Amino acid sequence: MTKVSFQLTVNGRVREASVPPRMLLSDFIRHELAMPGTHVGCEHGVCGSCNVMLDGKAVRSCLMFAIQAEGSEITTVEGLATGDDLHPIQQAFWEEHGLQCGFCTPGMLATAQELLAENSDPTDDEIREAISGNLCRCTGYEFVISAIRSASVKLRAAQAETTLQPV
Repeated sequence: MTKVSFQLTVNGRVREASVPPRMLLSDFIRHELAMPGTHVGCEHGVCGSCNVMLDGKAVRSCLMFAIQAEGSEITTVEGLATGDDLHPIQQAFWEEHGLQCGFCTPGMLATAQELLAENSDPTDDEIREAISGNLCRCTGYEFVISAIRSASVKLRAAQAETTLQPV
């Protein structure tokens, strides 16, 4: 089988790979890079469980080929935390019980990350709209909405603290 070589950055690390041209990004992340946090649910782009950040945007990794990410920067759920310190969005999901079984969580985190990068103080309706493409079979989404609202507060506080640091 013919393979195509390409390079991309995943969780801050430059990766070079040679894969079949039709390998999905989700399969590449899970199987070639051994990062099982990117979950594959429907494999049709409907559920949002496979969302990862690609150049700052949440994308369905089951709907694109790995080679389409050439030259891009990808952040998976494994790349959010810094060592043992959870990212503020992850921390908020933990504190607000937005996890439940956890299958949809990586996709929810990517969606929340994109939303909060674009809108640091979203309303509940804006949060609901943002996560409307992420299916969760465990919750009524209220804990997820609370988690994203809490994450927005944490991120704004961290930003204000950084802004107020003496030079």
